[in-house]
Amino acid sequence: FWLKPSSNFLPGLRQKPPPRICSSAMTQQVQPAKQCESSPNTKQMKEKAAQIRKSFQRPKFWVMGFGWCLAACAGAANVIAFKSWNLYASHVTGSTSAIAFRLEGYHQGEYVSGSLKEACLLVFSFLCGAYACGLLIDKNQVHFMGKAFYGLALILNSSLLVTAAFIPGRLLPVCLVAAACGLQNAMCTSHFGAIIRTTHVTGTVTDIGSTLGRISMIYIRKGCRCSKLDDVERAEVGVDARKLAVLFGLWSFYFMGGLFGVYMENIIPGPPQRALLLPAAFTGSVGLFYMACRQILKDYIKKLERERFEADLKEAHDVLAHMGTRLQDLERNDQSVVELDEDMGHMIEALHEVEADFENLVRTHSRMLERTDSATSKPDKP
Repeated sequence: FWLKPSSNFLPGLRQKPPPRICSSAMTQQVQPAKQCESSPNTKQMKEKAAQIRKSFQRPKFWVMGFGWCLAACAGAANVIAFKSWNLYASHVTGSTSAIAFRLEGYHQGEYVSGSLKEACLLVFSFLCGAYACGLLIDKNQVHFMGKAFYGLALILNSSLLVTAAFIPGRLLPVCLVAAACGLQNAMCTSHFGAIIRTTHVTGTVTDIGSTLGRISMIYIRKGCRCSKLDDVERAEVGVDARKLAVLFGLWSFYFMGGLFGVYMENIIPGPPQRALLLPAAFTGSVGLFYMACRQILKDYIKKLERERFEADLKEAHDVLAHMGTRLQDLERNDQSVVELDEDMGHMIEALHEVEADFENLVRTHSRMLERTDSATSKPDKP
């Protein structure tokens, strides 16, 4: 009686068995909560990934090609200088170390004033070339809208190499080549955050090694499996891969330029320094072409920037339209929020690109207005 109560005994205390909850229903009830908890973290990761991708933009192909060709010219000039005068023109690090070494020898009673003079003049000539570039080009990135004399800088570089190819002696020609290297190296200082040095590859190889190390460490932490990478890590790997493309191209062209200079020095008749006419011909022709077609290049670059702005604006408009459709579908079908969060991330990236393009256009237009105002504000001379 006490173990098996009847249904008629104490009907008010009779308890119903708990309802069985299906595992699929539990999943459907728990999954939105997890999505709501993970959506802020996912959104933050997507925003951070977008900032990382925005931190580095690969230079345009023609800018990279021009920088690589200048690296090849510097490699050829440096090799030809060593073959002709047994001195490296662009090795400022080695020349600085030679100054310290010669000073120590002078202190020990070893009179090597000639070698000390050569090292000092090589460093000073490289410095003078970079100084001349600072006088001609007053910005630290490649642009064609200001008053920078890129064509004149290239022609001056070519003139220094041509003079070194024909002038007699040993110290003066190699100093002219060093000045040309300093001028060229300062001309390609920085572009879109990627440090570009075209006359030596010590920093380039350093950046290649450190970038490869960062990429390897990311994959090692994830067990060398791409599927385990999150959005931030994928963005970091993508940025580093774009940097490697620029840096490895610089090193490769510098090496090929040196190889080309050695062979041309053996083929061209006359003294070995006559081979300097080849890199001088490239820089001089590019400088003359730029000075002759500067306005055409300015209009072409403006057109490219306008087309890029219009494309990013259209992409942002398409993303917003797609977001409106997705919101309507969610209201009707109550679908997952994850896809909506991904669309929001794409929309944020597109808006960032539009913002950057708009800032570039506004900056360019303001510079043009400033130049116009400064020209009109000057009083006319009587």
